[in-house]
Amino acid sequence: MTAGRRAVLAVMAGGLLAGCAGRQKDASAATGPSQTAPAPQASGATPSATTAANRQIVTRAQVVARYGHSVPHSWGFDAPGVVHSLPGAKKEIALTFDACGGPGGSGYDRALIDFLRTRHIPATLFINSRWIDANPAQFHQLAAEPQFEIANHGTRHRPLSVSGRSAYGIPGTRSAGEVYDEIAGNRAELTRLLGAPPRYFRSGTAYCDDVAAQIVRDLGERFVSFSVNGDGGATFTHEQVHETVAAAPGGSIVLCHMNHPEGGTAKGIASAVPHLLATGHRFVRLSDSLHA
Repeated sequence: MTAGRRAVLAVMAGGLLAGCAGRQKDASAATGPSQTAPAPQASGATPSATTAANRQIVTRAQVVARYGHSVPHSWGFDAPGVVHSLPGAKKEIALTFDACGGPGGSGYDRALIDFLRTRHIPATLFINSRWIDANPAQFHQLAAEPQFEIANHGTRHRPLSVSGRSAYGIPGTRSAGEVYDEIAGNRAELTRLLGAPPRYFRSGTAYCDDVAAQIVRDLGERFVSFSVNGDGGATFTHEQVHETVAAAPGGSIVLCHMNHPEGGTAKGIASAVPHLLATGHRFVRLSDSLHA
């Protein structure tokens, strides 16, 4: 990783990624240019980069047998194979929104989603199992809309570790078996609800170690992190959200939250998106650019 990349991550990771806080702000949406949503694509294809041998490792017992004694060598946002940006994209930006659920917040930012709908802005929604349980009607509505792509945000919103490491005060999974549970529990629920398994996974806080990241790949998903922390874990004011997101370069994967309507995310996104459209950028779902 280059020194410049480290600097970007250090600045952008300054806010919490737990999605568990947010100040009371006006979440009214501004008006601006629109973008035509892309045609729907199948959301359940297994990534082609996953090897045939790894595709066969689908049970908890098999994961534990393979990785139960593995020692991780990394911790953070940059494990091997983790996706941080859109390859070769000069003007494309992927907006991704986490819905954390439980103590991380089970709210629904209707103003944010209504803005995206009105302006036809596609986005990838990383949804936690507990958020689905708290918002079944909203989940089914979002899942039925082609401009939104549903991705896996875990079962209990845990940092993904085989050794119990924590991030932002949230305890991580403690073993290969718990890593499997965190991925597979919500994967099974999403597969049941959507009719196909999700393509992409992001852990609670976006932290993982290299062993856990490999388990994600073995289960047929790609671990997607971020290059721009757009709302600081739903703690930014709308001015901070605007400033951060409006400065996103082409190829960025922007991380924000859709579970804190009291925060500044909706209003900040509603002012940043027209600015980016006016400067020639376009918005895509992850699958529109990653293709696997």
